[in-house]
Amino acid sequence: MSDSSPLPPVRLHPEAELARDALSTPLLARAARLARWAGEDTRVDAGGGLAEEQLPAAAAHLGLTGDEAAASASEAWRVAVDTGLVEIVDEEEGTVVTGEDLALLSGSPQDVLGVWMTALETALADASVPDLDDLVDAMGDGGEIDFASLDWDPQAEQEFLDGVLGNLYLLTVSEDGPGDGPVPLPALAASMIVPSDMGEPTNDVLEQVSDAMMRLDDQFRVLEPVGIVEYQPVDEALMADTDEEPAAVVDETDVSRYGMVRLTPLGLYGLRSRLLEAGLTAPAVGDLADKGADTLLDGTSTFPPSAAQAETEQWLDRREPLAAARELLTAARGSDAGAPLRRLRCQQALSLVGAVAEPALREVLDDAELGGLARVWLTERGFGDVPPPPQDMVFWLTVDTIAAQLAAEGNSEELQALVEGLAQQHGGFFAAAWRVDHPATADVLEAMGRLHPDKRVAKEARKAAFKARSQQGS
Repeated sequence: MSDSSPLPPVRLHPEAELARDALSTPLLARAARLARWAGEDTRVDAGGGLAEEQLPAAAAHLGLTGDEAAASASEAWRVAVDTGLVEIVDEEEGTVVTGEDLALLSGSPQDVLGVWMTALETALADASVPDLDDLVDAMGDGGEIDFASLDWDPQAEQEFLDGVLGNLYLLTVSEDGPGDGPVPLPALAASMIVPSDMGEPTNDVLEQVSDAMMRLDDQFRVLEPVGIVEYQPVDEALMADTDEEPAAVVDETDVSRYGMVRLTPLGLYGLRSRLLEAGLTAPAVGDLADKGADTLLDGTSTFPPSAAQAETEQWLDRREPLAAARELLTAARGSDAGAPLRRLRCQQALSLVGAVAEPALREVLDDAELGGLARVWLTERGFGDVPPPPQDMVFWLTVDTIAAQLAAEGNSEELQALVEGLAQQHGGFFAAAWRVDHPATADVLEAMGRLHPDKRVAKEARKAAFKARSQQGS
């Protein structure tokens, strides 16, 4: 992902709700319980981990049983130390006390989420570490790990996981993504491996995707307890030895059996925070609610339609409708390159304001830049006594509208249909359009020449664009 182009805006849950979610995540909840359980007799090893002989008691306190009980208790203790819920008093003696940060879990939502973010970093670091058995095998006589024999590059592994989570975030917040739905693990793995311009993946690429899926299966199992994802693991029957007799018939066409992962609301919050820290532009719906109308119109210029509407609704909810309409119209003025799209966003915003905004629209009927927009708004709502627009205003509004659509969507099918309709309805459109006193006239006419399928009409548009440039002296 580029750090210069903004990501689609995310819709975050309220911080109070996210803080409750954070407190109920298995990893943070266990860490907090161990912090309260720790006492004078609690001992840690040289690395700050809970002493091995105390792991059974810690696991029992957490109600954990089975083969993974001690490992889960050890993981929760590490989180307690990393988040400051527990503090090591004497490294040589291995003594601990309850950390001052434990009180933050009873504090504000921001306090709770701050502790959870630290727990998330610990979980992410753990998810990037190879299997414990592999680490033991790679450990030399001096106690140092031979990374070469592991075929493991810590930085590359962390970057891979960050990339996967970035892609999962982008899929989740994109307008045409799964939204709240899960993403198949094969698709997520392929997004990291398969080049975007590759047609049919080669066997080598498919093998890499399969290896990536297995890595992600392990990593998402580690990450689920911190609450960042909900994960349905890969069906173990699919990984059975081909020489063994399968216990049951396996439906290999059921994509869910290959793993399904979904970002939780808490996960969206956490990943967005990390993206912002990394310098990326990751907006959230509601960020502009307390800003001016100019910031709203410019800020939503890159938003997909539903997100732009949601952001605008929050902005309007904080304002008196008539005053908001006047502020929007004032912000929509301008002759800069972004002005047409601002006016389009203004028109869309005004469609959410009720009839109370009528006086604001009547005040700009004679405005060269806003008069056409105002007439459209008043007429669509059935208001009477709306003066007909002069012809030059009609042409100016047409150019402005196409310029806005070009900025918002590029050469879309909808814009092509609009261009065809205009040329068909107005036989002398190009003869008059090149004279329109609008900064984008030449660019719009060039685009019409590019988009119109009829060669004769396209040629007319290009000629008109040439005249417009000559008139503008450029």
